[in-house]
Amino acid sequence: MAYTKKARTFSRPSNQRGALMRSLARSLVLEERISTTEAKAKELRPFVERLITHAKDGTLASRRLAKSRLGDEEAVKKLFETIGPRYAARAGGYTRIVKRTLRGANDARKLAYIALV
Repeated sequence: MAYTKKARTFSRPSNQRGALMRSLARSLVLEERISTTEAKAKELRPFVERLITHAKDGTLASRRLAKSRLGDEEAVKKLFETIGPRYAARAGGYTRIVKRTLRGANDARKLAYIALV
């Protein structure tokens, strides 16, 4: 029996969804706060939190896994040297989603900030 998929599709094929998550995660790691739609922020949260958990571990295998998920050496370096040690004592909940009051200009989409705590 075919069960409902959990993840949002954003009306994109799977390779484009993966590229979207990589791009948003890279921006969040480098900027530490980004503005996007509420649905994308909610989908990005578990993706980034897993990466930060791997960064806390700090092993070579974790670094390679993060490199394969992010695809950017600069973001991986910041993740492992700055962000990972910052959350060493924290047991999860590394991101915060704050809803914005302004809506998108063309289609009234709900906007939100996602930031590292």
